[in-house]
Amino acid sequence: MTALHPAQALYSRGKSFPALAACEHYAGSEKLIRKALQLQVNSVHANRPIFDITADCEDGASVGNEEPHAQMVANIICDSGNHFDRVGARIHDIVHPHWRRDLDIIIGRAGERVAYIVLPKVNDAADVQTQINALNVVCKQRNIQREIPVHVLIETPGALHDVWAIAAMPQVESIDFGLMDFVSEHCGAIPASAMQSPGQFEHPLIVRAKCEIAAAALGNGIIPAHNVTTELRDTAVVKNDASRAYLEFGFLRMWSIHPNQIQPIVEAMQPDFADVTDATTILCLGQDAAWGPTQHAGRLHDRASYRYYWEVLRRAHITGMRLPVMAMQRFFT
Repeated sequence: MTALHPAQALYSRGKSFPALAACEHYAGSEKLIRKALQLQVNSVHANRPIFDITADCEDGASVGNEEPHAQMVANIICDSGNHFDRVGARIHDIVHPHWRRDLDIIIGRAGERVAYIVLPKVNDAADVQTQINALNVVCKQRNIQREIPVHVLIETPGALHDVWAIAAMPQVESIDFGLMDFVSEHCGAIPASAMQSPGQFEHPLIVRAKCEIAAAALGNGIIPAHNVTTELRDTAVVKNDASRAYLEFGFLRMWSIHPNQIQPIVEAMQPDFADVTDATTILCLGQDAAWGPTQHAGRLHDRASYRYYWEVLRRAHITGMRLPVMAMQRFFT
């Protein structure tokens, strides 16, 4: 009898979380996007990069230059320098007159290769549904057969109120927190100190928002993505912010806005190696027992703990950790 892979055996009632990189690097200009593509090539682990790239139309395009900017983004996504098809695009928000044109251009030129579409500054679930519907209409018009994943930015109180409904939408793959716009939306009620550490992890309204976003995303089987850190030079600060986002709030992905931030974010999102070692042993025992109950080090393990340890092992793989040989042979070949 062929041994069942954990991804097949352990998720009969649902799906495992999307296998997204732990870091999402934002770049707005052609120069910076191309630099990020080269960094992606240099970051490859197990034939995949350790970070995704989001080409930014919202903040990247100057006023009046929206059309050529979207065309540039679409062209780069289709460029031979995009080796892994892990480049997404953030379009303009729903009140901006160019958002539909962003979709027309990017999907029309790069619909088969764009990794995902990011929707910023939505006010509620209805806004998200409107933009997803428009995306799918363009896909149909362009004969794009694949369903393009959508990432939704929570930057307003209204979007936070609807975050569970947004996270439940089938096409949504990630819920992202936009800290600075969220603070600005509160009309001075949240101090500027909450836009950076330690305030961003302590102010009650920000803590509430992060907890709600992470809970909604994880509860619907998708990825919660943490906001940027504004520290560009001190990598220890970056790593600490990413570590707190992961360990204290449950975020599985974080934005980067500078190349110096990528590696510290990825390292902070890695599980402890001792857990990886335990996960390998426990999963091998479980697979040998056809995923029935087993024991290891005097503790009982069943499908619930197998799922937990499979996510530990999968996360270690996604974040570029060197896995035990047995884990690679059994689960990642």
